[in-house]
Amino acid sequence: MSDTAAVTIKHREQGEGGRYVARVEGESSIGYLEWEPRGDDVRVATHTVVPKEIGGRGIAGQLVDRLIADAREEGFRIVPQCSYVAKKFDDNPEWADLKA
Repeated sequence: MSDTAAVTIKHREQGEGGRYVARVEGESSIGYLEWEPRGDDVRVATHTVVPKEIGGRGIAGQLVDRLIADAREEGFRIVPQCSYVAKKFDDNPEWADLKA
């Protein structure tokens, strides 16, 4: 598989929270970012997982980018509990208004 294979990210509500799921064309492994609600209009990003089989292709970053895009569109803020999401917030000061 090449590093340019298509990545599809879908959001699924799960119970009280949700999960962003990344699928890479031609691969069976999936990456995901999970979140839980905290009060009105706040989501806690709890875990970002990308298996080594599909790692090194920027998939975790794409998952966070989708979370950020949805936050902007839907008007929620994010608690970056996951260390990867927290690092992305540190690297992108323009996201400060989305941090809860």
